[in-house]
Amino acid sequence: MRAIIFDFFGTLTDPAAEAHRRASFAGTAEVLGIPLDGFWAVMAETFPERIIGRLGDTRHTLLAVARRCGVAPTDEQIDAAVAAQNRGAEQVRRPRPGALDLLDQLRGEGWRLGLISDCSSELCEAWPTTPYAPRLDAVVFSWEEGHRKPDPRLYATAAERLGVPASKCWFVGDGGSREHDGARRAGMRPVLVTNAAYPEADGLRSDPDPYRPAAVVNDLLELPNLIELPNLIE
Repeated sequence: MRAIIFDFFGTLTDPAAEAHRRASFAGTAEVLGIPLDGFWAVMAETFPERIIGRLGDTRHTLLAVARRCGVAPTDEQIDAAVAAQNRGAEQVRRPRPGALDLLDQLRGEGWRLGLISDCSSELCEAWPTTPYAPRLDAVVFSWEEGHRKPDPRLYATAAERLGVPASKCWFVGDGGSREHDGARRAGMRPVLVTNAAYPEADGLRSDPDPYRPAAVVNDLLELPNLIELPNLIE
């Protein structure tokens, strides 16, 4: 095995932050003059469109969402809404405790590191400024690629960008978006991170994966011990 490909939300990010995702939209909704419940409902409804780039960048996405909520915002409102949305998104993507040190450790040991994330425009636009960016060798975002997990093209693209055959890649994630079955079908070795210490995040995975891989850790920081096992075969 030569590479490790990670999921992002709930895997590299703090799982506890997922419980605050709805609250992270409060500032955006307020600026647009939309009740939070209504804004949240439309954001959830448009999730499948947003994560494959169908609504465009953050500015165009918020404009489309506002219109679906029956609001016609001014340019100034949209400017303020984008700023508020980015502030909220930054809160949700805070690193899991110890995750950045783990990435540094794995790179120091010679692993190629990648990422596959089902995400909307906010993460893609902010990515170069995040602490994750310099620690990963290749990233694949659903918003940029136009398709979402478990689409096999995402896994093939990640392996290609890493310069490593899929059969030489681990895939590590918390089990949303049927990502482990997708990794298995792509020829990778999937690892489930159960996040057992984060009950507040339980049930928040989008499109949870019915397939459970043989390789399981309760916390991401247990990963080095697992990948050192010489005979672990999926």
